[in-house]
Amino acid sequence: MGDSRDVLREMPEEVQDEIGFALEHVQRGTKPKNAKPLKGIAPGVLEIVSDFRGDTFRAVYTVRFASAVYVLHVFQKKSKRGIATPKCEIDLIKQRLAQAVKWEAEG
Repeated sequence: MGDSRDVLREMPEEVQDEIGFALEHVQRGTKPKNAKPLKGIAPGVLEIVSDFRGDTFRAVYTVRFASAVYVLHVFQKKSKRGIATPKCEIDLIKQRLAQAVKWEAEG
């Protein structure tokens, strides 16, 4: 959703490969080893975490719908204050999840 694909394509090739491989597993109905539930959003929202050269990259997706896997957001975690996902990233994820819910309801 949004610019997720474009952002992923700008990440290091190793990160693209890792996240892409994990999303392939998701599309096949299995949970990748590097995925975990993203707390505080909604059931069925997970994040793939990729660590590369001291940086952390994340892809957040939902499996709440039978028709599609929605990649809600892809970003590099830059917060220096612990492991929590920054509020601005959480807000964008919630906004895109609401849009996915709307799309699914429409058809």
